[in-house]
This record gives sequence, C-alpha cells and structure tokens, in this order.
Amino acid sequence: MKVAIMINTSWNIYNFRRGLIKAILDRGDEVVAIAPSDDYSHRLLELGCTFRELEMSASGMNPVTDFGLILKMRSILKEERPDVLLTYTIKPNIYGSLASSGLKIPCVCNVSGLGTVFLWTGTVKKVAVALYKRAFKRNSWVFFQNDEDREEFLKLIPISRDKTSLLPGSGIDTNHFQPIKSSGNSSPIFTMIGRLIVEKGIYDFIEAARIVKKKKPEVKFRLIGELDESHSRSIEKSELESWIAEDLIEYVPHLTDVRDAIATSDAVVLPSYREGTPRTLLEAGAMAKAMIATDVPGCRHVVIDGQNGFLCKLKSPKDLAAKMLLFLALSKEERAQMELTSRKLIVEKFDERIVVDHYLKLIDQLLNY
Repeated sequence: MKVAIMINTSWNIYNFRRGLIKAILDRGDEVVAIAPSDDYSHRLLELGCTFRELEMSASGMNPVTDFGLILKMRSILKEERPDVLLTYTIKPNIYGSLASSGLKIPCVCNVSGLGTVFLWTGTVKKVAVALYKRAFKRNSWVFFQNDEDREEFLKLIPISRDKTSLLPGSGIDTNHFQPIKSSGNSSPIFTMIGRLIVEKGIYDFIEAARIVKKKKPEVKFRLIGELDESHSRSIEKSELESWIAEDLIEYVPHLTDVRDAIATSDAVVLPSYREGTPRTLLEAGAMAKAMIATDVPGCRHVVIDGQNGFLCKLKSPKDLAAKMLLFLALSKEERAQMELTSRKLIVEKFDERIVVDHYLKLIDQLLNY
C-alpha cells in the first residue's frame, strides 16, 4: 500500500506527522511526502519516504492563480498513484481534494482549526467557503480537532457528518516532550511561542506584559516565532524592534527544538483568537508546564481553568495580565499541582499514538483491509 501525505511545508510533515509516517512504514507500506522543498525535505528521505517537491505559497488564496497548483498536484498523484491521500492545511485540503477526485484516489482531510479566513468576513471568507463546498463533496473523510470547529464548519459546508470524526490535534510524542528539571529562574518567565500574526494574540501578549511589568518589573516575557512580513496579518518588523528596545520582551526568531525554552519557562502563554488544538500548548503540557490561554475553541480543550493553568477573555490584555498575576500569586505547592495535572492530561488525551491509531484504522477501513 502507498500513502501520500500532502502539507504546505516539509517542516510541518517532519515535525508533526513523523510518528504517523513511522507507523505506516513499520507496517511495510510506502509513504510519499508531497510538499515544498525546505531544510527538512532531506530528513523525510532519511525517514524512508519518497519526496515529491510541490511549490506552494502557504498564504493567500486565489482560485485563478492557484489553478496551476491543482494541475501540479494532479500530475504528481497521477505519477505516484497512491492508494490514499492524507492532506493537512487549507490549500492541500481544498486543492488536494479536487486533484485526487478525478483520479479516484480516496482523500482524507485534516481541518486543524478553521484558520484566519473563518475569523474574517467578506469576500475572502466567501471564496474559501465556496472552494470548501466544491472540494469536500468528493472527500472520503474529514478529521476535525474540536467539536466547535466541526459544528461551525458543517453549518457552512454541507458534508455528511457520518464522514467526519474528531482527533486530539496532531498528537504529541510524550516520550520526546517530557518534564525537564531546571535550576529555577531568578525572575519569573512567561513564554509565548507562535507565528507573529495578529490572530495569535501578539498585541494582547505585549500589552499584558506592559501591565504586569508596572506591578512586577522583574517579570520577564519571552517571544519565540519567526517574523514573516509577507503574511497579510503579520506584525511589522519596526514594532518588534521597538518592543525589544523597550526591554519588554526577549525575542527568539526560531528554534529547531523548543524544549529548553519551555523547560526554562514558568508558564507558557497563548492568547490566540482561535485554534484547532494548539501544538504549543500540547508541548508545554507534556513538559508539565502551567499554561495561560484564551477561552476559545482549541485552547479550552487543553487548558482546564484553575487546574493546569488559567483561561482569559478573548482580546483582553487586561484579563490576560490579571491571569498572569494570579499565577504569580500561587504557592509553590499549587504550581506543582498544576504542573502534574498538565502532564497527566496530555498523556491521557493527546498522546500521538491515539492519533496514529485513528489514521491507521481509517486507512484500512477505506481500503477494505
């Protein structure tokens, strides 16, 4: 059996789907990774995949200019002839569905959050909805990462609920992400890891940092994420530089391995506007860290308010700051209990083996194995 996996970056396939790839290969099946070439493409080859390069812009959707992308996808799929196609992220989900349908290749899509287009109104959202309607008519299965996303999606996109199910995110390797003892910080550190775009709550994090520092100037704030000004919703480089000059944040552009950064944090913060199942929180929870996140779909499934962290109001730097201060006021014993609860929750509900098992069973079911 040959399984094709299509995502908008090789980095994404290697970092988030490696466990699934290994499980498929261990069964004696083949894996074809289809994605743009980047620094992680060779690692996919080392895993044992066949790699097919597919040029694709991760942002921006225009059905006219992207028609060529559909043709490229179809050409690769026609040459490789996989038994099933697994897609992730918006363009592979939509265009991969369209490209595979004419070749009668079963397509399994993973909607890992509704994305920024569903947070907007107007033409962009209308175009995205129209494309989803056309593409998902022909799908074999659609995975969602939380029930709120599924319910909202099904209101807009008329597909059969019987061909959908839920997954606990991309899952997390709880052996790789384990608690690491640190010597402790001389000053508390709150860390945010994510894309530097508006919808991740960057501005809320910055304003909350200002509020907290007025009361507790010794507290430190760490921001980890690559700046991509080509993204329409990216923050500006000048803004980032001003925050650094203000000594408001410690900025780290990119980390191949985030474990040390998480280990040296007192709590991990994600004031996102909406998520599927946020990877950052899964990593933090697996490493037994308390978390502070917005009370929105995705985040509230990983952060149980008062048990392994705190939930704050959406787009409210004031409430985010209040929850940070509440965390700082906890006793050593209360923090330790939160950390234990975080690890326990991730191991029981979000381990990647749960996700892998779902995929393998579905693939066998679709192909009548």
